[in-house]
Amino acid sequence: MEANILFLVALFVVAVLYASVGHGGASGYLALMALFGISTMYMRASALTLNLFVSAVSFYAFCRAGHFKIKILIPFVLGSIPMAFLGARISIDPQLFKYILGAFLAVAVLRMVYVPGKAYREVIPFNFVIALLVGAFLGFFSGLIGIGGGIILSPVLLLLGWANVKETAAISAIFIFLNSASGILGLYSSGIHISPDILYWVVVAFAGGLLGAYVGSYKLSLLKLRYLLAFVLLLASVKLFFA
Repeated sequence: MEANILFLVALFVVAVLYASVGHGGASGYLALMALFGISTMYMRASALTLNLFVSAVSFYAFCRAGHFKIKILIPFVLGSIPMAFLGARISIDPQLFKYILGAFLAVAVLRMVYVPGKAYREVIPFNFVIALLVGAFLGFFSGLIGIGGGIILSPVLLLLGWANVKETAAISAIFIFLNSASGILGLYSSGIHISPDILYWVVVAFAGGLLGAYVGSYKLSLLKLRYLLAFVLLLASVKLFFA
């Protein structure tokens, strides 16, 4: 019972943190599931379901604040959605799944402790073809391991200078939502397993998403909490590699 309550509290915190930067939080949810010993059978579908709710409310907040640039989103989505569906249909060995997830969580740690680019950095024109290819790559691995892809998309956009920080948050949020929906459809077509506790998780994550989206859209800093989240992701990554 105490473990369940602790999990829900941690889930709320993760949703707040991720929504504040335009993410759905799947990598964080997967980390928590790994730390709390939840079966890998439930991980992908449950994380993508939570992603839908949190990324939706995050996108609404950043879009309402005027940070959404649809022309940048289009090529990423065109490449990612069909590949997310394909990736979700592929069944992989549970141990291989752990290694891939551990590697992606390590990337997430880097993303949390080092955010490249500045909000005031000059934005340069984006390349449609490169964006299409990057979207396809992110979509496939998003569906394969059960994340929305925003944790990887955000630093790509900032490093390439195609969007500022707030624009990146808005683009990442809707990108995550669409990828998550495509991934869930892929899982449904090949067999899906969602935790029996998903309803409670959704309520808690959505509440955290509301708070995080509000905080993020008004430019309040969550730097210390971001480092705490990075520590949790690092623990989960190590656990997946060596458990």
